[in-house]
Amino acid sequence: MVPLAEIGDPASIAARIADLAQAHNVLRVKGFAAVAGKPMRLLIQAVGPRVSHYYDRPWGAAEDRQGSVVVIGLKGLDRDAVTKSLAG
Repeated sequence: MVPLAEIGDPASIAARIADLAQAHNVLRVKGFAAVAGKPMRLLIQAVGPRVSHYYDRPWGAAEDRQGSVVVIGLKGLDRDAVTKSLAG
C-alpha cells in the first residue's frame, strides 16, 4: 500500500498513475485519495494505463482524510520507484 498526500487535481493523479503503469509494468492500482476542498473520497482504479476516478462517498467522521492505493505489478516491481512516482 502506498500512502497518498492530499491532492489538488484528480486529473494529475490519474496521469501519474497511467505513466507509472507504463514505466514500471504495473498491472492494477486501486484506492482512494483526498482532494483539497472536496468532502468526498476520490476512488481511483486502474488496469494497466487505463485509469478511472470518481467521487464515491463522503469521508466518514471517524476516518482520517488519508489517501492510499494498492499497486500490483509484475515480479520485481520497484517499490521505491512506484512510491516516488505517486508522491508527485
